[in-house]
Amino acid sequence: MSKHAFLSPSGSHRWLNCTPSAMLESEFPGGSSSAAEEGTAAHEFCEHKLKKALRRRSKRPVSDYDSDEMQEYTDSYVDYVLEQLEVAKQTCKDPMVLIEQKVDFSEYVPDGYGTADCIIVSDNTLQIIDFKYGLGVLVDAEQNTQLMCYSIGALNLFDSLYDIKEVTMHIFQPRRENVQNWTIPVDELKAWAENELKPKAQMALNGEGEYHPGEWCQFCKAAVRCRARAEEKLRLARQEFKMPPLLADSEIEEVLTILPDLTKWADGILAYATDAAVNHGKEWNGFKVVEGRSVRKYKDEELVAQAAKDHGYTDIYRQSLITMTEMQKLMGKKQFDQILGDLIVKPQGKPNLVPVTDKRPAMNVTNANNEFKQED
Repeated sequence: MSKHAFLSPSGSHRWLNCTPSAMLESEFPGGSSSAAEEGTAAHEFCEHKLKKALRRRSKRPVSDYDSDEMQEYTDSYVDYVLEQLEVAKQTCKDPMVLIEQKVDFSEYVPDGYGTADCIIVSDNTLQIIDFKYGLGVLVDAEQNTQLMCYSIGALNLFDSLYDIKEVTMHIFQPRRENVQNWTIPVDELKAWAENELKPKAQMALNGEGEYHPGEWCQFCKAAVRCRARAEEKLRLARQEFKMPPLLADSEIEEVLTILPDLTKWADGILAYATDAAVNHGKEWNGFKVVEGRSVRKYKDEELVAQAAKDHGYTDIYRQSLITMTEMQKLMGKKQFDQILGDLIVKPQGKPNLVPVTDKRPAMNVTNANNEFKQED
């Protein structure tokens, strides 16, 4: 790996907030995951379908992750891009559409480059559209440093050909029903690149700056072993779990605020230590590996059925519907909704206490309590 290969746009949110993290991450091996491979497959379908919609040559990709759900979500992405293209045509006779376009922003980040899912260029507006297939983390368009890096790279390609005044960045994350856009004037974007992106990229390249734990630690390869993060979590734990006779409401609220992050960090430490012990022979003082609980199962279902029948037991089978997820994959979302929509009921979920920043509407707690009492 080259010294600066890890200054990727997708990781920019992390190394811009914690500049030495990039150098630290380079000490850990990279790897893929089924979620990442699934996302790659979805992007390939997006690229293929958008090219076909624009009457460009493309060969349909083949993937083990292909599903009706993936086809529907990638169809919706193409629809969204075409909608933005129609909007661009209202002010520009012939907008340019680039698909999976490599962009270079190495003027600000050494060896800085990336691939934008879709770029639409019109007379005075540049649009960057990013498809996110992930389900876990809700991605924001506003101040999205990955898209800001892509935008800087795209401006390098087209700024001399068009009088671009502003850039609009789009996030299309269909599995979270998350569609956002954010617009920034070109002058502001360039000022950010010059005054923040460029100096911090150089610091990250040199491994300089202070370690700064935060929500950007989530996908850091060094997160589990990071001393700064551990010290921060332990400091918060000591601070919030002092021993007065009773916690005040304000203290409980502080605990609630940090508890999810503390729990996630602790789970990460446990997962790392378990993997080291089970798969790499690591011995931790005061701990041992034991066999977990397991569930009995038949060695051979056909032999079991025959043995039961031989002894006079015939009522040994049961028939049940496939799960709703399997049914939707079988039919496709559209057919599923048309055929079974009126036969599906979604009970009210149990109340959860979450931060006010959560996008879900607040529940009527009184009604919820009454419902759950009736169920009990």
